[in-house]
Amino acid sequence: MNSHPTYPLSAVRALALHAQHLTQPCAPGDSSPAPQDIYAVIEQMGCVQIDTLQMVRRSHYIALWSRLGAYEPADLERVAYGRVDGKDSRSIKLSVSLPLSEAQPDSGSLRNVDGQDRRLFEYWLHAACLIPLSEYRYRLPVMRWYREGGGWRHEWAQQPENIALMKAVLARVKKEGALRASDFEHTGMRRGSWWDWKPAKQALEHLYNQGRLMIAGRVNFQRQYDLPERVLPAWVDQSEPTHEETQRFWLSRSLKALGIVDPGLAAMMVQGFKRPEARALLKELVAAGEAVEVQAILADGAAHDLVLHRDHVATLQQAADGALNPARTTFLSPFDNLLWAPGRMQAFWDFRQSLEAYVPREKRQYGYFTLPILHRDRFVGRFDPKLERQTGTLRLKAIYLEPKVKPDEELVSEMAGALRDFMRFHEATDLVIESSTPATFGRKLMKAV
Repeated sequence: MNSHPTYPLSAVRALALHAQHLTQPCAPGDSSPAPQDIYAVIEQMGCVQIDTLQMVRRSHYIALWSRLGAYEPADLERVAYGRVDGKDSRSIKLSVSLPLSEAQPDSGSLRNVDGQDRRLFEYWLHAACLIPLSEYRYRLPVMRWYREGGGWRHEWAQQPENIALMKAVLARVKKEGALRASDFEHTGMRRGSWWDWKPAKQALEHLYNQGRLMIAGRVNFQRQYDLPERVLPAWVDQSEPTHEETQRFWLSRSLKALGIVDPGLAAMMVQGFKRPEARALLKELVAAGEAVEVQAILADGAAHDLVLHRDHVATLQQAADGALNPARTTFLSPFDNLLWAPGRMQAFWDFRQSLEAYVPREKRQYGYFTLPILHRDRFVGRFDPKLERQTGTLRLKAIYLEPKVKPDEELVSEMAGALRDFMRFHEATDLVIESSTPATFGRKLMKAV
């Protein structure tokens, strides 16, 4: 298909991990990533998925820990919302220098982080995500699609009583400022299901999908909705691109974030990208030289066709030459960006990852919220954690090593170091391992920690 050599599996793994900032060795325990480091990692990842499950810290916090090690969670909130737990961060007097696009203020200046200095926004991408504000304009077509009748709430939004409700909700936010769903009274019955929202919540979410409201912040993880003009910093580009510009941007962005991928999965970063359109556009990117087709040996021992962004070609060659060697031992959230492309974990690492939180207990194989264990360029196992916040105990209900993985001293030492940092990040002082397969690994790990 081209003149490139057939690349080894080690190079494929290294590039996929490098694209997601997962190759650098863990920093010393006393290091403290700054807000600009957090932003830079999210920018490289493309976005970070938000989820409600919290057996340990929520997924978006874990995803950044996986790449940075222990950091101050409030710094993520500063970068995302310009505030901490609902308080304007101007009272914090934190000055940072964040990576800025050409449309943003000069990158050399140090600025106080406040609502005008946020660098991320919440919206749909792969799922509900934190996305760099420099890419805000490329979500405007989705917001317009919702305004023009797209989405499953369309029929609900056409009912006269709900049109009146949305007007009332919007008027109240305009008058009072950022509000949560809990700020609206509801006296009707509630059946308890997560989708059985009270009417005001439905209205808020529909207005949010349409771009008529944005997420100004969160208090105890509850969304605060406000008008875009009170949320968006002045530097944000709000000009809507054409459909062609939008799709080309997101396919290119997805390729950069994925590193290297099966051509059929090239647009997996973006929810709702139709496959026929993605295939046709990928051909255009290849013809233009923006995307590059290669062949590589994967975990099944066979050569496969893959694709990568042209910016990654030199990195792939470095990996093939042995100049890029993943050196990080860490744990990933089940919602981590690296896991998004269906089948890629199996194809690249011969590792099957599944979230069993929604599987009946008796049918679970590994546990409710298992975190894959990345050791250098291999996925060597997983564990099912639960943080007991009142006692400061991190409980590992089960650890499983992959069948061919041996718990040698190197693995035990690096896993113990990652666990100590994971505990520090969670302010946990005690560790309990209830079960380990093999049992010797759990014993060695407890001794090493």
